[in-house]
Amino acid sequence: MNPLSQALCREQKTVLTMIQLYCAHLHGCTNTLCPECRALADHATGRLAACRFADRKPACSACPVHCYAPGMREAIQRVMRFSGPRMIVSHPVLAFHHLVKLSRRPS
Repeated sequence: MNPLSQALCREQKTVLTMIQLYCAHLHGCTNTLCPECRALADHATGRLAACRFADRKPACSACPVHCYAPGMREAIQRVMRFSGPRMIVSHPVLAFHHLVKLSRRPS
C-alpha cells in the first residue's frame, strides 16, 4: 500500500478530529472513542486510504463516488453536521483547509 499523500493525511486528520468531537460531546468519551465511533473512524480511515482520487480528492460532499457503506454514510453525515461548525472554534486550521476544499467544489 502506498503511503497517504499530504492532502489525504490532512483529510484523514480532519475526519478523525470530527469523529472525536462528536464522540466527546454526545457519548461523553474524552480519552478514547466509543465502539460505534471507533468503527466509523476505522471505516473512514480505510476508505481514505483506498481513495482512487488520491491528491485530487474533493470534499466528501462533492465526491462523485460514495465509498462509505450506507449505514456508515449516514453516521459520517451526522458527525460532519455536528462537528463542522464546532471545528471553526476548536480546530480553526483544519476547518480552514476543509472550507477551502469545499469552495473548490466543481459546479
